[in-house]
This record gives sequence, C-alpha cells and structure tokens, in this order.
Amino acid sequence: MVFYFESDVVQPPVTLFMGIDKHENEDLIKWGWPEDVWFHVDKFSSAHVYLRLRPGQTIDDIPGSVLEDAAQLVKANSIEGNKVNDVDVVYTMWANLKKTQGMEVGQVGFHKEKEVRKIHVSKRINAVVNRLNKTKRSAEPNFRLEKEDRDRREREDKKKLLRLQKEQEKAEVKRREEEAEIKNYSSLFQESKMTTNTEASGYDSDDFM
Repeated sequence: MVFYFESDVVQPPVTLFMGIDKHENEDLIKWGWPEDVWFHVDKFSSAHVYLRLRPGQTIDDIPGSVLEDAAQLVKANSIEGNKVNDVDVVYTMWANLKKTQGMEVGQVGFHKEKEVRKIHVSKRINAVVNRLNKTKRSAEPNFRLEKEDRDRREREDKKKLLRLQKEQEKAEVKRREEEAEIKNYSSLFQESKMTTNTEASGYDSDDFM
C-alpha cells in the first residue's frame, strides 16, 4: 500500500507519496521512475518519501516550499527523527539510489554522494504536517506495470522524435538539392556567358551574295 499526499503550496498541486512499510519501500526502490526524487531523514530510520517531477523539470527546479513539505512529511514519519528538533533530510534522484547484495530490506546507498542534497529541519511544523495529512489517501498500485507502461511510452516518444528528425533531415537535403539545381540552371543562362549564332560562326552577313 502507498500513501499519497497533495501539497498545494504551488499550483498546480504536487503529489508526495511513500510506502506503508519497508517492504513497500523496497518495491518503490525497485520500480522507481527516473523522474522520482527520493527523500529520507539522514542518519535515522524514516519513511521513504517521493516526489515525481513533471516533464522537463529537474531537481534544481523544486520550489523551496515543496522541499519544506517533503522534509516535514519525512520527519513526521520517522520514529526517532520526529523526537529531535534538528535533523537533516537528504534527497536525490531515484537513479542515484544504489541497492547491493546484503543490504537490509528498504536500505539503500548512493552511486554518487555528490548528487545527494540536504535540507535542514530545525523542528516539526505541525501546521504543515496536518495540512498534508488532510489530503492523505491510500492505494495499491502495481509498481511493475506502471513502470513498464511509463517505459513503453518513453520508447514510443523516442521513435516518434527519431522519425520526425529523419523527415526533417530528408526535407533539408531535398531543399539544398533544389537550391543547387536552381543555381546551376541560372548560371547556364547568365547574359555574360551567352553568344549569338553570328558570333559563334565567325562570319558577317555581308559575306553572302
């Protein structure tokens, strides 16, 4: 089961989601999307919260108000982290999560530490957590099916783009060929290069009786 929360600090609102337990988190890790940003309380056990970026959006484009909502939600869902005032919440793109053999269920590492960001949370803001909890809903999505459907759409989009690029390249080649043909045709009929029949023969009309 996955819990979904609507953050309306931006318009249109964005959705934050997290697994109900470590086993659900394992599926989220396995079947995450390249557009997913992962949040977790640093150095404490906590829920895994995700934000799915919109097309064209990057991790640098996330508004500070949305980061605050995600950080507060993660802190509120950390048994130990929720008891202390000063914690850091780490976040990174899903593709940077690393799962190796021997790791516990729900545990992850990182491929590149330098791609991990941090946001400091000094204390829990109940108003933020209460606002998010009012939008809370649950669902049981098929993670694998959703990921496969997402990947299929991406492949189709890439094929369409490739076809469009080839059509544009063909049109450009044809345009250049037509321009070259027109240029060559025009050069054949330049006045400076044209001669009359009399000039070509070398005779004057008076030579004939």
